[in-house]
Amino acid sequence: MKSTAMYIRSVVFGINDSLVSTVGFLAGISVAGVPRATIVLTGVIYALVEAFSMAMGDFLSEESAEEYVQKRNVSDLHPAVAGVLMFFSSALAAFIPLSPYLFVAGDTALLVSACFSIAALFIVGMLSAKFSRLPVVWRGVRMALLGGAAIVIGVVIGTLMPAI
Repeated sequence: MKSTAMYIRSVVFGINDSLVSTVGFLAGISVAGVPRATIVLTGVIYALVEAFSMAMGDFLSEESAEEYVQKRNVSDLHPAVAGVLMFFSSALAAFIPLSPYLFVAGDTALLVSACFSIAALFIVGMLSAKFSRLPVVWRGVRMALLGGAAIVIGVVIGTLMPAI
């Protein structure tokens, strides 16, 4: 049961973090006036580097927590599986906000990216709550609102610091 909870945490955390940070990042560079090809290139690089970073962080922190509880070295199996789940959930989720930039440009890509990301966050929040038997709609709304804040932050920074 403990490993199942850890795996669910890794997947939800990976999806949430990736959606929030990627959509905020893309929104910021998009409103700054960066060319579409640069947005796509930096988005892909950002998505994969972030997914790797999140996976390593998940692996190392879970291993450290288990070693702390058991006061000895532990098997790397459960932390490794959690890290792999984190990598794939983070990498795949990043393509939700990135994909509109592959097909459309400018403000339309930003709008579609934001809408896709907020909808995905809402769905993940609802599914997470359903697993935990918590208020489904409220958890979806909460996750969508918190993710929306990243879009606002990205747009504000991108507007204040346009591309040179």
